[in-house]
Amino acid sequence: MKINILAFGQIVDIIGTSSWTISGVENTDKLELTLKHHFAGLLNTKYALAVNKQVIHENTILNNDDTVAILPPFSGG
Repeated sequence: MKINILAFGQIVDIIGTSSWTISGVENTDKLELTLKHHFAGLLNTKYALAVNKQVIHENTILNNDDTVAILPPFSGG
């Protein structure tokens, strides 16, 4: 199963790329653990996840070819 990952803002600086694919993750909890293992800079960084353009707030099952966006904190004005 292949998941497409997109990163934005300061997350790109931490990870070093704005898009890539990952496999072997069935849900967003496992994805976060995998990301934090490979990119220690995410351990102390606030971010949100969106699956197929929908911001999520709890563990979400991932399907083949889903797109997960890693979004930096939002600020408004």
